Amino acid sequence: MGSKSRISGNYRNPCLTMHQPWASLLVEGIKRIEGRSWPSPITGRLWIHAAGKIPDPETIKAMEDFYREIYAVNGITDIKFPEHYPISRLLGCVEVVGCVTCEELVCWEEVPEGVRLEGQTNYCWLCEQPQRLIVPFEMRGFQGVYNLEKKIYEAAARGLSPVKAPLPVKFPLPDPRDPFSLKPGSLVSYRSSSSPSEAEKSPRLAAAIAGARAAATQFSKQNGSQPTAIKVQEMPVSTRTRNKSKLDTDSPLNS
Repeated sequence: MGSKSRISGNYRNPCLTMHQPWASLLVEGIKRIEGRSWPSPITGRLWIHAAGKIPDPETIKAMEDFYREIYAVNGITDIKFPEHYPISRLLGCVEVVGCVTCEELVCWEEVPEGVRLEGQTNYCWLCEQPQRLIVPFEMRGFQGVYNLEKKIYEAAARGLSPVKAPLPVKFPLPDPRDPFSLKPGSLVSYRSSSSPSEAEKSPRLAAAIAGARAAATQFSKQNGSQPTAIKVQEMPVSTRTRNKSKLDTDSPLNS
């Protein structure tokens, strides 16, 4: 059976274009939080497409070092990173189970500490169940969340393979009866009763976080914070959705 989903706007098979190496890290289940300056417009399957910019070795190293350090907080020291970071390809998909603010995530003691340390942006999209395409599809991407073309979606849906993530996460629902209850403000009680992770004070971890932030800012400084490798979408969307897309920026630790 397919996953439950709730999609706002005119999305049917929503897709997000991300720069490498962030795109592959998400599809491979290493990255579990997709950070944005705006809340997720969907709950359910989100296809991931890699933008056309070739990642430089320094950026790849910075992000891999970051994930090594935050996984080490939870005792995971053997992480298999992708051998290649393909560009201009549809890579696979994840299930977005909700979205919370950074302030809520960093105080959420019911999730692994390493996941909490991924909270570096205004809004944190919570991702589970990564699946990769056995053969990535070449295609162009767009800004923000957009619909996959029907032919691409139908072919891609038949070519998915589950991913064995280093530390799979199941984000607990505030209301078990409501699969859409993970939304900004839903964890406000955690903010008042908990404090951010003490692991952030580790010099080695702090250096890894700083390196990851520096790697991400190379995109936010270009063309007024707009990714240079992503073409603006020209499909019909609601005014509210269009405004959200314009707000999309390359946040630290994310594409």
